Amino acid sequence: MVGTIKTPQEIDKMRIAGKLASEVLNMIGEHVIKGVTTDELDKRCHDYIVNVQDSIPAPLNYGNPPFPKSVCTSVNHVICHGIPSDKKLKDGDIVNIDVTIIKDGYHGDTSKMFVVGKPSILAERLIKVTQECLYNAIKIVKPGMRLGDIGHACQQHAEAHNYSIVREYCGHGIGAVFHEDPQIVHYGKPGTGDLIEAGMCFTIEPMVNAGKRYSKILPDNWTVVTKDRSLSAQWEHTLLVTENGVEILTLRDEEDIDRIINH
Repeated sequence: MVGTIKTPQEIDKMRIAGKLASEVLNMIGEHVIKGVTTDELDKRCHDYIVNVQDSIPAPLNYGNPPFPKSVCTSVNHVICHGIPSDKKLKDGDIVNIDVTIIKDGYHGDTSKMFVVGKPSILAERLIKVTQECLYNAIKIVKPGMRLGDIGHACQQHAEAHNYSIVREYCGHGIGAVFHEDPQIVHYGKPGTGDLIEAGMCFTIEPMVNAGKRYSKILPDNWTVVTKDRSLSAQWEHTLLVTENGVEILTLRDEEDIDRIINH
């Protein structure tokens, strides 16, 4: 499960791909409003990725069965891999938009939570805590630590707020390949798992449920929902492990965390 170490040339391409992926999320935010369909959001993202960025939407036709859309839109109790549809968003809905683009053969992968209108207090808190799980994990990444440290940082924070971590889906190595080793699970024990090395690129993308951690896949073989229909939230970044810390390749301007963290 050792990840590939990226060359300086590959890292340059990963930086470009990461920046482009983050720009898709910047672009789509103003369109996540009451009455819009997730299909319309998908079309806007697709057009922006293809026509403005001259890039490829990685999810389109990916996997088996082929994913039919260009982004994932996971609403309310959908944990991940929600397929955009003609269903309209309503006031109070929460939605994760997960974007992966391919530019010059390399992937940038990131997701963000959006709120339609005014969220419930529960939804607002779940979204905030889930983002904190991601940030807590990012802030400790450096060469010499282990993957279990990342999982522990996410799990500890979520469970301290009486939320649960989804275990069936995880972060992953990324580069010229969309999903490669290592797998980055969001639970675990400190000091366990594979060693992290400089030059590795991977995603951290905790999925946190307001209720129990259990999930199920819908008959479309993609959409993953909470078994108890509780709300779920997710945030994701693509990261580069540097010689003495981490660089967030998909950072957005509005975020309150440093792009480069040194230890």
